[in-house]
Amino acid sequence: MNFLFESVYSFIALLNFRDLIDLVLVWVVVYRLMLLTRLSGAYQILTGIAFLGLAYGLSIWAELITFNWILESFFSNLFIMIVILFQAEIRRALAQIGSNPFFVSKSRLFQESLVMEEICKGCFQLAQRGIGALVIIEREIELDYFIEKGVEVDSKVTADLITSLFLPSSPLHDGAIIIRGTRLYSAGCFLPLSKNPILDKNLGTRHRAAIGLTEETDASVFVVSEESKSVGEARGGHFFPNLTSQEVRQRIYSAFGLKYKTIEHRGEL
Repeated sequence: MNFLFESVYSFIALLNFRDLIDLVLVWVVVYRLMLLTRLSGAYQILTGIAFLGLAYGLSIWAELITFNWILESFFSNLFIMIVILFQAEIRRALAQIGSNPFFVSKSRLFQESLVMEEICKGCFQLAQRGIGALVIIEREIELDYFIEKGVEVDSKVTADLITSLFLPSSPLHDGAIIIRGTRLYSAGCFLPLSKNPILDKNLGTRHRAAIGLTEETDASVFVVSEESKSVGEARGGHFFPNLTSQEVRQRIYSAFGLKYKTIEHRGEL
């Protein structure tokens, strides 16, 4: 044990200020890459690359010339392939870095509070009219890998838009909408159904789909029931039914990572 401490101390003693900066920058890059991987849900892709890496090592050990040449050609272009595979995630990461990465501005908090109020208002407008809906708030884990993507909307979030998308006359009313950041990202999306055998058998397909998505991601899904004309939330594989407007508002703020009491409320529904 003493030898270990002495080795660590000797290593630290050899570092100068420039080396420390170098290590910190490398740590930041590695951390951001790991975070990017976790948020994008691309574990399957990385697992495949790791498997090919093992196969490459095996080809060297077993002297499999042709197989080794194929894998060596693959890994020589790995950087370009990663850029292609993760172009959307890289673009989002760069955008986050460029948009005030060290603190959240008051204007952004104000904009998010307006979006959250519109989501809450839209959910209860649908509930009052007895129109079923699924409203997904994307959090840290990107949902593109877990859903069947519908139509990209990329629009400002308003209660009227949310309501109109779920009207029976709308071609997108059967799917779910995704709120990404402060934008309505897409509509008409289809979710994986929950495979939990102990769920209440009275829960319909819409509720099971909401629970199924939250079993695999950290998303918050608000479910508007056309039968009971109520609003519930699925989160973490659990469903919370018959929420009041105050409870829905608090849960929406929580989904955005904010405390409800920290933002000035702008009127009741």
